[in-house]
Formats: sequence, structure tokens, C-alpha cells
Amino acid sequence: MVSSYKRSCPLCGSSADQTTYLLGNFDPKRLTQFSFASRKEPEFMCHTLKQCHLCDLVFVEQPPPEADLAFAYHTADYDSSDEANDAALAYINALRPLISTLSLRLEALEIGTGSGIFLEQLLHEGFSRVVGVEPSEAAFVAAPESRRALIRHAMFRESDFSANSFDLICCFMTMEHVREPMELARSAIKLLRPGGAFVTITHDYRNIVNQLLGRRSPIIDIEHMQLFSPRSIDVLYQRSGYQAVTVRPFANKYAFSYWLRLTPLPVVLKRTVAYVAKALSFDTVKLEFNVGNQIAIGFRPR
Repeated sequence: MVSSYKRSCPLCGSSADQTTYLLGNFDPKRLTQFSFASRKEPEFMCHTLKQCHLCDLVFVEQPPPEADLAFAYHTADYDSSDEANDAALAYINALRPLISTLSLRLEALEIGTGSGIFLEQLLHEGFSRVVGVEPSEAAFVAAPESRRALIRHAMFRESDFSANSFDLICCFMTMEHVREPMELARSAIKLLRPGGAFVTITHDYRNIVNQLLGRRSPIIDIEHMQLFSPRSIDVLYQRSGYQAVTVRPFANKYAFSYWLRLTPLPVVLKRTVAYVAKALSFDTVKLEFNVGNQIAIGFRPR
């Protein structure tokens, strides 16, 4: 997964002299079947990252070829069904105020749907038809048969859908993973009906939690082709043609055992804390935190 191709900033096109080197510690020997799985144990490993001085995006200068990324996600293991349920509840709670303002609730699309649990939430909110896109075979297989019919098992391609056909397009914790984030955002605006909304949830590398953890933050990940800040995600939306763009912090709610898994604590200490938490029946207690994520919403002009 090493590429000779060097890209400029994928948002504003800044050249090498307008960027700063941050970090790079990729070791192919450390890759496992879970390296491209969602909500995995953090590896704190990444391709060479650079920071753009103009739009504030952190990005991988030499991303792997598209075919390599597609294969990695297709073959990745999946073991996060409990956390996926928790995430879907947090997502729908955050989106209800937006959904109530949409003039139509006919069709919705989720890019990076996993096992499709969020699609069921959208149906409960009144959407007539929902569809998800998911490249991971393990995630697709993990979906109940009733949900598989809603999922397109493939990488997202604009050409697979009709223009002006969706009232809502969601992309949760996925924009960091794609090779060309601007291309995806511009595809989404073409697929939306006028007045439709595009919603992303991304990491915010400027958040105090990620700043304090530094290289031991879970956002330092081999999967991430770029990392956003409030400024850079706004640039993405504005340059893609969206209106009434808003960006705000987003809080997740997970079991204590999952929060513990994400911490950069030594393995022995983690196991000790996990043992004590389980003995006290605290491991399954759900806790809500803003650990450095953000939600952005933009609308296709009417």
C-alpha cells in the first residue's frame, strides 16, 4: 500500500511549499485483518501526514491507489455490531431537528453504512426508501437478511445513482477514509434534490482531546487519508457548492468497555481496569462524551 503518487491538498490544491510535515510511521508488517475495520483497537499508525496552511486540512501526501483501498475495505473484518447500534442512536438523535425541516422524506442514502443499522432508523423517521453503500464484505454479511436488501455492497460511485434523487445523504466517519473527499462531496450535491441535505460526522483534529493525546490519539490511523478541523470541513462544503453550512461538536455514547478500548493506556493496565469494571458491572454502562468529533450539515441550493 505504498504509492509513488504525491498529491497537493485535496481541498484547496496547496502545493508542497504551503504545507508542513506532521507525522508518518507506516509499517506494513503491523497490518492485520482489523487494520481497515471500523471501531478497532487503535494502532496509532499512519501514512505521512501534512498540514495545509491555507485550508487547515491534514492529509496523506502519498495515498494508496484506489484499487488497494477498495481491496483493503472489502476484506476487512467486522466486529463492532454493539458499537454500531450505539452510534446509530447517537446519529439519529442528532439529525432529528434537521429531518423535521426537510420538505420531503422520500429517499435517503448513507455512504459507509456498515451493517445498515442506521438505515432502519431513517425508515422509522418516515423515509419511504433508503439505501446504503458499504465496501466491507464482513460488514455486509453481518447485516440481517432484512437489511441486506437495502445495502449496495461496493465502493461509492456517483454513477450508480440518479441525479436529483435524494432528500438526505449521510456520511458518518467516512470522509477521512476516501481518497478524494471533494469528489465525494460534489457527487453528493448532484444526487440531492434541491433543498436536500448532506450530513457528515468527522474527527476534529483541533479538538482539545485530540490535541492533548497527540500521536496517541485514535485518529492517528492507517485508514485516514485526511483529517478535518472545523475550518477545513467548512471549506469542503463551501467549495462543493453547499449553502447554509453549519459545523458543531458531536458527542458519542458508548459502553465504558469501548471507551476503554480507545484509550492509549498500557495493555496490562487496560486489562486490569476492564476486569474491575466487569466485576462491578460497569463495563456495559453507556457514557456520552465529545471526544473530538464534529457534525457538519449543508444544503443543495434551491
